[in-house]
Amino acid sequence: MNKFIILIISIFLFEGISAQSIEVQADYNSIGDCIFSAYNNSKTPMYLNIDFADLENTTFNETLPYVKKLDPGFNSLFTLERDLDADIPRFNYEMKSFRSDPTSIINLDFPYLIPFGPGAKVKAKEVKSIAGFRGSEELKSWVAVGFYAKAGDKVYASRQGTIVEIAGKTKGDNPQNWYNTWNNSITLLQADGTLICYRNVVDKNKSLKLNQKIYAGELMGEIAPSATDLKILIYQNSLGSTDLRFIIPMFCVGENENEIVNIAKEYVVVHPNSVRGLEMTKKEKRKILGIK
Repeated sequence: MNKFIILIISIFLFEGISAQSIEVQADYNSIGDCIFSAYNNSKTPMYLNIDFADLENTTFNETLPYVKKLDPGFNSLFTLERDLDADIPRFNYEMKSFRSDPTSIINLDFPYLIPFGPGAKVKAKEVKSIAGFRGSEELKSWVAVGFYAKAGDKVYASRQGTIVEIAGKTKGDNPQNWYNTWNNSITLLQADGTLICYRNVVDKNKSLKLNQKIYAGELMGEIAPSATDLKILIYQNSLGSTDLRFIIPMFCVGENENEIVNIAKEYVVVHPNSVRGLEMTKKEKRKILGIK
């Protein structure tokens, strides 16, 4: 059977910001099965949702809702197997793409590290505005975490993730690749499928790169010149809505002690290996933490 392109999708995630197109392809094999694959043309991972309806001569056997993480480049998806007593599979479907996993179930008790150097004394602050995060669009609801800081303070990853955007003094690259419209920010796709954006952070030494894995407690950058705080946004897409879901995390504030940070308290930063290693493999624990 001839190969054909099912559809090229370009879903607009933000006002003026669109996801890079994902090419979804279906090939019929010699017995009439329909083999689906996708090509992610963006530079970073994305999530694809396919929703089938009116299936004929086949059965969709994947877990529903079907959401697949797509690494940059080629990705295998699934096969619609032909009913051997019928004609080739026929179907209708809808597709959407997302920057984060819209089906991820968030563990609200997961301990995040306070993102400054161990031993530092820090105070949380109320975040009253995230103006410009989505351009001129106003969010219906949001939550964020803030810490007082000064230019040059070292910033460490609160949780393990993959770098998906590095924005300096100005936003470079193609706007289609932007995760938000904030400059001086670093955005990671975390292990649970959520996104975390660190605002007022710069990679002064240009040591970071897209798709680089960052471990909890690993140095990422420093507070940008003239900045007086660090803002953290943790969020994910919604499967059936254009709204984002925001998360307020629990922070590790001592050995076996976690809490939502209080603006009335001062914290001494701790990065216990027991927390840093939560999402590491045994090999990574040996290499990075020295744990046998």
